[in-house]
Amino acid sequence: MKKEIRHPDKKFTYGLFSAGIASDGWLFVSGQGPLDMKTGLRVPGTIEEETARTLANLERILGEAGCTRDDVVKCTCYLADMDDFEGFNRAYGEFFTGTRPARTTVGAQLMKSIRVEIDAIACHPDGIGSGGSVE
Repeated sequence: MKKEIRHPDKKFTYGLFSAGIASDGWLFVSGQGPLDMKTGLRVPGTIEEETARTLANLERILGEAGCTRDDVVKCTCYLADMDDFEGFNRAYGEFFTGTRPARTTVGAQLMKSIRVEIDAIACHPDGIGSGGSVE
């Protein structure tokens, strides 16, 4: 059984995908970027600021599923410019301060002129799907 998890602040849609899917204690979070979730517009800033906003958006979805950043086991990170890696890595390290998830970071062409996108997989020891909102 699977359950759709939505970002609680999201008021727009760009594509046909779910913010997250919970299934059998696992949460799969779609790629998040440095967007204002009420308007769908990119919030420009330094790569550190854009990474922090991206991770905050990811964290809101985790929370809707009853998870925290400590439940994340894997992230895939996409950078529009690999020259931003050092600043991105600093901001990522400030977010994940305990046992860090496994991670892959790749260069990619991203939509909406965003510079960073992050998706994640989380596992909650008590299971996922008891809370949160669905469509």
